[in-house]
Amino acid sequence: MSITPLKNALRRVRCWLATRVHSTALRGTLLATLLACPLAQAAPQFEDTMAQRLQACTVCHGAQGRATPNGYQPRLAGKPAGYVFHQLLNFREGRRDYGPMTSLVDPLSDAYLQEIGEYFASLDVAYPPPQAPTATPAALRRGEQLVRRGDASRGTPACQQCHGEAMMGVAPDIPGLLGLPRDYLNAQLGAWRSGKRHAQAPDCMAQVAIGLSADDIDALSQWLAAQTVPAHAKPLPEWPAARKMPLPCGGVSIEAAPIAGSQPGSLR
Repeated sequence: MSITPLKNALRRVRCWLATRVHSTALRGTLLATLLACPLAQAAPQFEDTMAQRLQACTVCHGAQGRATPNGYQPRLAGKPAGYVFHQLLNFREGRRDYGPMTSLVDPLSDAYLQEIGEYFASLDVAYPPPQAPTATPAALRRGEQLVRRGDASRGTPACQQCHGEAMMGVAPDIPGLLGLPRDYLNAQLGAWRSGKRHAQAPDCMAQVAIGLSADDIDALSQWLAAQTVPAHAKPLPEWPAARKMPLPCGGVSIEAAPIAGSQPGSLR
């Protein structure tokens, strides 16, 4: 605000006080109080960056997308950009059902959703400490077995076959499973098993989850949440050449081999 408009404003205030307040002392007090207020304060400058625009996400997902202690909202920081993009699409297009998320992404374009994914993928912030397991040693062994070797008797591939030996995911579309809250892992695997959560067809995670028992889901969640994430751990930059996915998977542009012909093992 320039000096002239400010002088005019103060002149109008003085005239108003002179006609409404008859006590000279009171007029002086009120005028001094008004002068002490920031009448001409400049508007704060808005930082038009993705970090600023996505401040709303931090309410549920924590500062810089680190996740919050409540256990039900996932970490976004460091997730592969394509994975975040496809999850936002799933909310917008009804494959995932959570009203607040759908309302947020419904008016946004594909290009902007991709920008959001790229922003969160670029963040390298520390992971929380692992959660102390509450399961029995036998349950933890079962969880580790499913992660590392799968269960051939049920046709269940090892988690490492898709999510990587380090379980930190594969860019651009496959997420890591470490550093996530146990309750979140439990809830999402349960949602796939019950048919509440969906992904782009063919929905490979639904197929895997249907083959898991409730005890298996708990064992997986307990073991995964108890693992320490190494400092600066990141997804693999690309899928290893000449290796196929154990199952066809929507939203992932990698050729799949039939599960009957694949060998349980780790993705290196």
